Amino acid sequence: MRNSLQIRAIQTQTLTMTPQLQQAIRLLQLSTLDLRQEIQQTVESNPLLEIDETIANSNLESLDAIAEKERQEHDNEVFDPFSDDASYQGADIDLLGHSKDGEIASINELMGKDSTIRGSSSIEYQNTSAHELDEHFDYDHSSDSMGSSFESSFEGSFEGSFEGEPNLSDRPDKITSAQIDPGSSSTQENLDNISREDNYSAKSRAKGAVLDDEGAFEGETQIDLHDHLMWQLDCSPLKGRDRYIAEVIIDAIDDSGYLSEELSDLLTLVVSKYPDATIEDLNIILKLIQNYDPLGVGSRNVQECLLIQLKELLSTDQREEVRMAYEVVSKYIDLLSNHDYRSLCSKLGVKEDTLKKINDVILSLTPRPGRTAIKEKADYIVPDVLVIKDDDGNYDVVLNPDALPRVKLNEQYKSLVCYARNEREKEFFKSNLQEANWFIQSIAKRNDTLLKVAKCIVEHQKAFLDYGEHRMEPLVLNDIAQEIEMHESTISRVTTEKYIYTMRGTFELKYFFSSHVSTESGGTASSTAIRAEIKTLVANENPRRPYSDNQIANLLKEKGFCVARRTIAKYREALGIGSSSQRKRLV
Repeated sequence: MRNSLQIRAIQTQTLTMTPQLQQAIRLLQLSTLDLRQEIQQTVESNPLLEIDETIANSNLESLDAIAEKERQEHDNEVFDPFSDDASYQGADIDLLGHSKDGEIASINELMGKDSTIRGSSSIEYQNTSAHELDEHFDYDHSSDSMGSSFESSFEGSFEGSFEGEPNLSDRPDKITSAQIDPGSSSTQENLDNISREDNYSAKSRAKGAVLDDEGAFEGETQIDLHDHLMWQLDCSPLKGRDRYIAEVIIDAIDDSGYLSEELSDLLTLVVSKYPDATIEDLNIILKLIQNYDPLGVGSRNVQECLLIQLKELLSTDQREEVRMAYEVVSKYIDLLSNHDYRSLCSKLGVKEDTLKKINDVILSLTPRPGRTAIKEKADYIVPDVLVIKDDDGNYDVVLNPDALPRVKLNEQYKSLVCYARNEREKEFFKSNLQEANWFIQSIAKRNDTLLKVAKCIVEHQKAFLDYGEHRMEPLVLNDIAQEIEMHESTISRVTTEKYIYTMRGTFELKYFFSSHVSTESGGTASSTAIRAEIKTLVANENPRRPYSDNQIANLLKEKGFCVARRTIAKYREALGIGSSSQRKRLV
C-alpha cells in the first residue's frame, strides 16, 4: 500500500439560510409573551430602535388628557376652600375672617357653630362608661375570645403572666412527653386538648374561619400551602424538638395536601439533629398538623383525610347518616370507590334512599385539602388574532393591535449617521441600522403569515363558529400549507402557542386541526366533533345505568359515525370521563 495526497473537486447542493431568514424563522415560532421579551431586549440593545407610542388605543385616554379636560370644565368656577366644610356653612363669617358685624371673628366662630358641640361631645365621651358605649355601638362579640387572648399575650409581654396562669416560658419544650399532664390518661388526650385550645381548631374551621382573600388586589403576592401551614405553626406553642419535627413534616406535604414521604424516612432526618426522637413523636406531631387549616392536611391517603373530616363533623352533627358515613369510609371504602352500591346497601342494611344521604355527606368532604387552602390566580391569555362577525354573518380576521408593541426606527439617531467620523463609527451605525431593518421586517412577515393562516383556518371552520364543536370540520396542517403555498413546518410554527379570539371562546390555532373519522355516507368527520358527541351522550345518560363504550359506539353509528369501541375508550379517557362503573350514581 502506498500513502498519497490527492485533491478532488466535489459539487454538492446545500441550503444555507441567511441571518435574516434565521431571525424570521426564530421570531415566527415565538409565543406572544416570548416575542414581547425579545422586542424589549432588542430595543434596549439597539439605539436605532424604539417603541412606537404614537399609535394608541382609541378606547383608552391618557391621564394628561383627563386632567386637561377637568381643568377646562372647571375654568369658570371660583375655588372655595370651605365649600365642603360643614363648620364654615354653620358660621356667619366671610372668607376674610370677619363676622357679620364687621368685627374679626373669634376662634370659635372660625371653627364654626359646631365647635361647641364637638367640645361637649369630647367631654361626654371621656365621661361615658364602657357599658353606655356598648349600647350605642354594635360590636362583634364573636371575636371576644380571640381579642382576649391577644390582649393577654400582649400585656403578658410587659407585665408577666396573669395571676393563676402559668408563664409561657415555663412550658415544656416537648408536647410529645407524657409529663405534660401527669394526671392525663394518655398522650392522645393531651394532643386533643392542645388542638382544642388553638384558635385555628377544627371547630372554628367548621364555622367558616378560613383565610381571608377578599382584600386581595391585583399584583398582590399570594402565599402557598407551605407558607399557610408555617404561619399556623408560628402561632402554636411548639418549640425545640417538636417544632423541628413539625417543620420537617410540613416540608414533606405536597400541593394537594398529602404527606408525600414515609414517616420512617422523616425520622431519619429528625434523628440526625435530635437522636432521642421516635416514630411515636412524629405520629403525635402529625396528628396535630392534621388539625390545622385546611382540615385533614398531611394525611397519608384519602381514607385518612376523609376520616379526619368526618370525625370533626361528628362533634357538631350527630345525624345518623353522618355516623354511617364514618363507618362506610372506615370499613367499606373499596366498595364506595367502585360504586358498588348494592353491596353497600347489603353491608349496612339500609335502602338506597338512606345510602344516597350517606353518599351526599361523603361528597361534601374535601378529598384534596391543599386545593382549597390557597386560591390560585387565573392565567389570562392575550389573543394574537381576533375574529369579528359583521351584520351579514361574514367573518373578518384581524390582528390584535394590543398583543405586541410596535417598533420603529429612531429618526433622531438615524440622522446621526452622516456625522460618523471614522470607520468604526460608520460600521456601528451600519450594523445597527441593518439589524433594525431586519428586525422590523421579520416582525412584519410574522404578522402577515399569522394573519394569512388564521384567515384560512376561519374559512374552513365557519360551521364551528356558527354551530359549535359538533360541526368541527376535519383539518390537517398539510391542507393549510397547500392552500397558502407554504411548507407544513411553517404552518406548525405559526399555529404553536398562538391564540385566536372567536365568538365561541379563545382557542389555540392548533385546536382547529384534528384527524378525520369515516362516516356511513362516505364522508369524513372531525375527531373533535366525535368527542363533542361523546360528551353530549354522557351528559344525557341515566346515571343509574350509564352507557358502556359499546353502547356509545352503537349510538354514534346510528348518527352516521363509524367509530370503534377502542377509539371511544381513547377519546373518553382524553376527555377525563370515567368508565361506566365509575360514572354510576345514585339518583
